[in-house]
Amino acid sequence: MADKLIIVESPAKANTIKKFLGGSTKVVASMGHIRDLPKSKLGVDVEKDFEPEYINIRGKGDLIKSLKKDAKDAKKIYLASDPDREGEAIAWHLAKILEDDKEKITRVTFNEITKNAVKKALDNARDIDVNLVDAQQARRVLDRIVGYKMSPVLWKKVKRGLSAGRVQSVAVRLICEREEEIENFVPEEYWNIYATLLDDNTNTEFEARLANMNGKKIEIHSKEEVDGILEDLKGAKYIVTEVKKGEKKRNPAPPFTTSTMQQEASRKINFTLKKTMSVAQTLYEGVKLPEGHTGLITYMRTDSTRISEEARVAAKKHITETYGENYYENRYYRTSKDAQDAHEAIRPAHIELKPEDIKQYLSNDQYKLYRLIYNRFMASQMAAAVFDTMAVNIKAKDYDFKANGQSIKFKGFMTLYIEGTDGKEEEQEGMLPPLEENQKVSKKKLNPKQSFTEPPARYTEASLVKALEEKGIGRPSTYSPTITTILERRYIEKEQKQLVPTELGKIVNKLLVENFSDVVNVEFTADVETRFDKIAEGNEKWKDVIREFYGPFIKEVEKVEKELEHVQLVDEESDVVCELCGRKMVYKYGRFGKFLACPGYPECKNVKSIINYIDVPCPVCGAKVIEKKTKRGKKFYVCENGPDNCNYISWNKPKVGEKWTPELEKENNKKKTTTRKKRKTTKAKTKKK
Repeated sequence: MADKLIIVESPAKANTIKKFLGGSTKVVASMGHIRDLPKSKLGVDVEKDFEPEYINIRGKGDLIKSLKKDAKDAKKIYLASDPDREGEAIAWHLAKILEDDKEKITRVTFNEITKNAVKKALDNARDIDVNLVDAQQARRVLDRIVGYKMSPVLWKKVKRGLSAGRVQSVAVRLICEREEEIENFVPEEYWNIYATLLDDNTNTEFEARLANMNGKKIEIHSKEEVDGILEDLKGAKYIVTEVKKGEKKRNPAPPFTTSTMQQEASRKINFTLKKTMSVAQTLYEGVKLPEGHTGLITYMRTDSTRISEEARVAAKKHITETYGENYYENRYYRTSKDAQDAHEAIRPAHIELKPEDIKQYLSNDQYKLYRLIYNRFMASQMAAAVFDTMAVNIKAKDYDFKANGQSIKFKGFMTLYIEGTDGKEEEQEGMLPPLEENQKVSKKKLNPKQSFTEPPARYTEASLVKALEEKGIGRPSTYSPTITTILERRYIEKEQKQLVPTELGKIVNKLLVENFSDVVNVEFTADVETRFDKIAEGNEKWKDVIREFYGPFIKEVEKVEKELEHVQLVDEESDVVCELCGRKMVYKYGRFGKFLACPGYPECKNVKSIINYIDVPCPVCGAKVIEKKTKRGKKFYVCENGPDNCNYISWNKPKVGEKWTPELEKENNKKKTTTRKKRKTTKAKTKKK
C-alpha cells in the first residue's frame, strides 16, 4: 500500500517523477483524458441548460479499474495532470471517476519536472480550480455545438464526412481570403536606379540608391522616366553632402512562448507544428539520461515571456562564466495583455545541461529543438549587439543618392542566436569607405533595375500561427491541432511550406461564409476566447456564455437548413465520357481531393482520378507529362507513356529543351543533397564563429 498516489498524464512523465520520490509513493499515468463527450451524438443536453453528457472513453475500462484500485490503497491522492485548463479538466474528471474521499484527493501542478519543482508542488497542493475546469468545458461544449450543428449542412450540400469548426473554419477562411488577394493582385511596375561609385582615396567601390529629386522622395514607374533621369545625370559630379556616423543596438528576442517556438522551429529546423509540439512534449516529460529520466524544458503550452528568478540567476552564472561579464544583461520582457501568464516562458529546466553535452542521449529531433530552446533562452538574457553605422548622402545635380553601411562592433547575444524571419532574409550591409563631407566620388556606372510589386505571401504554418495569435484566435494549445485538422480534412494542402486552399476548401469556405458569417468570423472568434479567459478568472459563468451564443446560433442554423432545403448543388460536368455507360462524368470531392465520377450512380459506379498535365513535353519522348503527388503531398512528374514505353520519372518539373536520363536524375538529386549538407555545414560554422 502506497502512502501517496500521484496520477500524471503520461508514462514518460511518471518515470521522471519516480526518480525524485521515495518508495512509499506510487506514480501512475492516466494516458490523457479518461472521460469525454460521446462521438456518436451531440452529448450536450440543450434542454437541461447545456449539461454535458460525459462518458468513459472507450478502451480505458481496464485503466480506470486499475486507477480506482490504486486510489483505494493510497492514503493521499495527488492529481498531477498538465498545468493548464485541459490538465485541470483531466484532474476534475479523474476526481469524478475515483469517487473517493474528497479529503484525500488534491491537485498539484509544476511548470518544470525537476526535483525542487515536484517537491514544492506536493508541499503546496490545492483544490481543483473549478474556474479553469469551466473554461475548458465552455470551449469543449461550444466547439461541439458549432461542429455538430454546422457540419450536417456541409454533408447535405457537399459530401459526408466533412466538418466545420469554430476555430478551424476561421483559419481556412484566412487562407482562402489570402489566396483571393493573390489571384486578384495586379502587379505594378517600378524602377530603382543604383550608382556604383568609387572612393578615390581608398580605391574602394560602393553602391548608392537614387532616393530624392529636389528634396522630395522619387518614385519611378516606367522605362521612359528612367531614360529621362539617366539623360539628366549625364556629366553630373557626385559630391558627398552629408555623412552621419552612429551606433545602433539590437536587442535579443524574448524566450519562447508556444507560438514563437512553433514559428522558429518551422523557420530554422523545418518542423511542422505537430512535430514541434510532439517533440517538446517528450523534452518536458523527460528523457533518459545517465542520472535517470530528466525533464529538460519547462511546460510547452504558454503565452508568457516571464521567467523565474532562479532561472535568471542560473542564466547569469552560465553567461558570465562562458562569455564574460559584458555579455550579460538582466532582462525583463513584457507579456502580451491577452496572455494568460499562468506559466513561465519555455526555457531549459537545467541550465547546466548544455545541448552538446547531452546530444548522445537525445534523438536528432529532440537535440535540434532542445538546442533551439536552450540558445533562445540564453540569448534572451544577454547584452545587445552593437553596430557602427554610417549613412551618406551624395548629390548629383538635383538628385540625391543614399548609401548605408554598418559593421558589427560587439556581437552580444548574436554570438549565440539570431531570430528568424518569415519573409526574405535581411541583407547584411558592409561598412562604407571612410567618406567625408564635400568629398567628390567617381561614378563608375548607373544600374537601373526594373521590379514589380508582389502579391502578399501565402501563409506558412509559422505565419498562420502568428496571424491567429495577433488576431486573438485560439490559444497556445489550439494552434497545432487546428492546422493539423484542416490539413487532414484536405481543406488546405502544403506546397513546399506554403498553405494553399484546395478546391474542396474553397467550396466549404464559401458555403460557411455565405451562411454562417457571424460564426466563421475573426472578431467573433477572438471575442469568444476573451470570454473563456473571463470564465477562467471567475468573472463569468460558463453556461451564461453558451446560453447567450446558442439562441441566435440555432435560429441561424434552422434558417440556413430551410433556405438550402430546395437548393441542390449541381456537380460540375467534365468533358470526359464514361466508357461504361456513355454519360459525361462529373467532378466530385473525396478524402484525397477532386476526382471524376459517373452521374449514373448507383447504376454505374465508375470513378476515375483526374490527370493533371503540365505544359512541357516529356524530355525523353515528347509525349505529355503528368503531375502526380505522393501520399505525403510531394509532387513528382511522369510521362503518360510510362512506365512501359517511356522511363521518364522525376522529382523536378521538366524544362523545355532539357535533356534527361535516369543517370542525370540520380546525379542531380545527389548534387541537391550535397548542396543542402554544405549549406547546413556553412550555417553551423558561421554560428560557431
